[in-house]
Amino acid sequence: MLEKVQGEIVSKDILDLLPHRYPFLLVDRVLEYQPFKYIKAIKCVSINEPFFQGHFPSYPVMPGVLILEALAQAGGILVMKSIPEEVENKIFLFTGMEKVRFRKSVFPGDMLSLEVSYEKHKLNLWKMNGKALVNGQVAAQGILSAAIVPREDK
Repeated sequence: MLEKVQGEIVSKDILDLLPHRYPFLLVDRVLEYQPFKYIKAIKCVSINEPFFQGHFPSYPVMPGVLILEALAQAGGILVMKSIPEEVENKIFLFTGMEKVRFRKSVFPGDMLSLEVSYEKHKLNLWKMNGKALVNGQVAAQGILSAAIVPREDK
């Protein structure tokens, strides 16, 4: 029997799933997801992003670490939707990255497609494969790991 693919998650719902806020929320919309399988999301890159003021004024390019952060945030949403009963008063923290490659620059006006697939988890540690694309071409990719830990502010 095929598992049902879940539909879109819009920005107001993303705010309920992630602790990030402007200027660090890097997922605009989730197009589809399947718990414990994958998530497809987008980040619309605007010239108004605050990082473009200094990276670089004459050649605005999205920093690679922020592309990875966008992938990690999409992965966080996937985890939150996979185990919602286990994540109350907890936070999803990036713990590492492996085999990261930057293949294409991301510029203002690009739509960054974020694709994250679940690999495995043990206890509170999660591992996922992430790929960020622009117009079907890979901009960045890597293996991301994260942990779900209690929020210290709760």
